[in-house]
Amino acid sequence: MRSLNMVIKGKVHKFGDNVNTDEIIAARYLNATDPEELGCYCMETLDKDFSKKVSKGDIIVAGKNFGCGSSREHAPLAIKGAGISCVIAQSFARIFYRNCLNIGLPILEIEQTDKINTSDLLEIDLASGKIRDLSANENYQASPFPEFMRSIIDVGGLINWLKKMV
Repeated sequence: MRSLNMVIKGKVHKFGDNVNTDEIIAARYLNATDPEELGCYCMETLDKDFSKKVSKGDIIVAGKNFGCGSSREHAPLAIKGAGISCVIAQSFARIFYRNCLNIGLPILEIEQTDKINTSDLLEIDLASGKIRDLSANENYQASPFPEFMRSIIDVGGLINWLKKMV
């Protein structure tokens, strides 16, 4: 289990605006529910080799409206199952945002995603919202997660968090 002052460090995989849930995980894979299995097919319509390029802990950086489209929970499960530790975008579709928190996948919003490049190494402090691009020597500020949201992420999602509260 991670600590509530979690710091994430990983390599960037970059995507543009309006990445929809069908592009994150194609409908033909929705009969699967195992995150690791879904992760094998994550983003394959945008980059057929995406799952082979990801190392555990890597980070997706995207433009506006990431996760638009259907409300399927398979999309954030596939991202998490592929080994992605965090998604940073200029904005997220509302249901996708909530689904990410429900499964314990951290997501952050910043305006300057266009300044971050594929393969940059980022260090993210979820407690403060600070994002350091170690490759470009740049710093960005996202809204930090409140402690209760970090505790949901820390235990792997809302269901696990509720079980701990009972």
